[in-house]
Amino acid sequence: MSKLPSLSYREIVFALQRDGWVVVRQKGSHIRLHKRTAEGVLKLTVPAHKPVKRSTLRRILSQAEMELDEFLKLLR
Repeated sequence: MSKLPSLSYREIVFALQRDGWVVVRQKGSHIRLHKRTAEGVLKLTVPAHKPVKRSTLRRILSQAEMELDEFLKLLR
C-alpha cells in the first residue's frame, strides 16, 4: 500500500473528476461533488485548502469508496 500524499484541493478534485465525479457547487471554501452509481448517488465535500490534511484526504477517499492505489493512478 502506498503512502498518502499531501495534495492541494485542485489536484484532488481533478483526480476525482477523472473517475466520473461531477462538481455540483462550491460554497465558500467547500466543493461539493456527486457521482451516480448503480446503488445510488455518492456525495462528498472537498475543502478548498492548500494542502488538504492527509486525514481529510483519507476520509474523502473513504466516502468516495475508493482505494488509495486507485486514487494515485488518477493523479498521473
